[in-house]
Amino acid sequence: MTNSNEVPLMFQAQIAGRGQIQYIKNPKQSERWIDEWVEGSAIDAPTFHTNIKTKEYKITWRFVSNSGQDEDIIRPVIAAKGFPFYPGASMKGAFSRACTSEQREKYCGGKLTNDDTQPGSLRFHGGYPKDATWVEQPLIDVVHPQQDWQIKNNDSHSAFIQISLYQPTLVFGISSTKILEPSEWEIIWNIWDKAIEKGIGSRVSAGYGQPINQPETKLVTFNLRGQGLASQLIDKSGEFRPNIFKAALRGHTLRLFSGVTDENTAEELTRELWGGFAGKNGAVVGQLGIAFNAVDLEMDEYRYGRNTMPIYELNAGTLNILSMGDISTEYKKELRTLATQIFRFAMLLGSFGKSWRRIDHRLFFPEYEKHLIGCHWQFTQQSNKYYFPVNNINHITNILNDIHKTVNNWLQLKGKIPSNQVSYWRESFHPQKVQVWGRIAQDEDDSLAVRWFHGNYQGVKSIKGSSLTGKLGQIGRLWHRMYPRYIKTKEGEIRRKGKEYVELLTIFPDKKDEITQDFLTFLPTSDFTKLWGK
Repeated sequence: MTNSNEVPLMFQAQIAGRGQIQYIKNPKQSERWIDEWVEGSAIDAPTFHTNIKTKEYKITWRFVSNSGQDEDIIRPVIAAKGFPFYPGASMKGAFSRACTSEQREKYCGGKLTNDDTQPGSLRFHGGYPKDATWVEQPLIDVVHPQQDWQIKNNDSHSAFIQISLYQPTLVFGISSTKILEPSEWEIIWNIWDKAIEKGIGSRVSAGYGQPINQPETKLVTFNLRGQGLASQLIDKSGEFRPNIFKAALRGHTLRLFSGVTDENTAEELTRELWGGFAGKNGAVVGQLGIAFNAVDLEMDEYRYGRNTMPIYELNAGTLNILSMGDISTEYKKELRTLATQIFRFAMLLGSFGKSWRRIDHRLFFPEYEKHLIGCHWQFTQQSNKYYFPVNNINHITNILNDIHKTVNNWLQLKGKIPSNQVSYWRESFHPQKVQVWGRIAQDEDDSLAVRWFHGNYQGVKSIKGSSLTGKLGQIGRLWHRMYPRYIKTKEGEIRRKGKEYVELLTIFPDKKDEITQDFLTFLPTSDFTKLWGK
């Protein structure tokens, strides 16, 4: 009699006690699923027939092709001989959306009457990895939504597993029922170039399935460098994950909207911009997406005692914020203004990825020798123009007022009514919910507040490990940022002011917490000045 436990997990139901590979607390199930898949997969990549035209595309990060076989786990579409596959039907759909109506009818076909259809001249054969090197990369991918936990009210959150390919080079095939001139094939591949730059597969707005170039969909480009703690995969290895940008931008969008309108409208507008689930209305495709290309990235480990933590050092990377839909030139201009301000807001007050609420202690508090805390992000020289010039510390007030104004303008554009209602959310960016304090620091050794997180700030008074600063498993109510200080010269040039930084504390006070109230009473006596909020 067959032992059911020996049946490959791919053929077992994804339920408790069977092939439950999405259950993150039992990673052995997903590891076994991968091992069984890879072991049975062919070594040689599929090749297209000689009458099929092909073209290669490099995916900058991960690629997900959802087979839809199970409700609880995203597993790839698997073709003959075990290779992962981007289906031809999906390719045709993406190609069709990038066509003009004439091109669509010619290449993809269409309805002649209610009962009759006309086939197009092209056949879409889908895409395969170029070779078998995809098996050498980590295939188990962790997805961990934390928005409600971080912004609203500490709601429960959990991670789950999906299977995706890491930086594959995919080969796509198209054939024609007619003999075409090379010039027409050039038109066809140009249409596919335009189609693929919106991303292919699932989770494209978070950076999955994105090629390197986005000439048509790019709204704005930021050239960045940064360092900090890397995310951990299920096998504890580190990975730099570009979805950190969308997570941060989506979260800040929600914080900013909730500061000018009611919570339902804030969620509706955020969902319209970045996508999401709308209950009975199903999933909403967002108007914005991100694509990140890590040009110069080094992964390493940080060691303290017997512990190691994965870290990244991104020396150069390009983040494109994308326009995911077909929109008018005027709307695109407004969308670019909003997206740019939200990104500059994120760079001003925080950073991206794990421990983004704290500065990188290696840079600003090197005598701290315990587990690594914080990260640090800067624009590279190509994007220096996006720094807010801070000739005077009080300019931060004007900058935040301008961001508030941009968000309000968006409300009016969407026909929504601004509201001064104060949200119940923990991190609503409303002047009655948040305070921003700042000072000028002379250099990286002059961070005043970082030492307050690890000792007393005045006499025996301390905020260490409090609800204000947070601790393991508890999100604090304070962000700390060392923002490189740039000034605007009389000639209008934006340039760095020596080695100076603008040291910023963003606080969402709990008015019932005595430690927080004591600290807020102390701050005016320090070198910090209140710049925004009441």
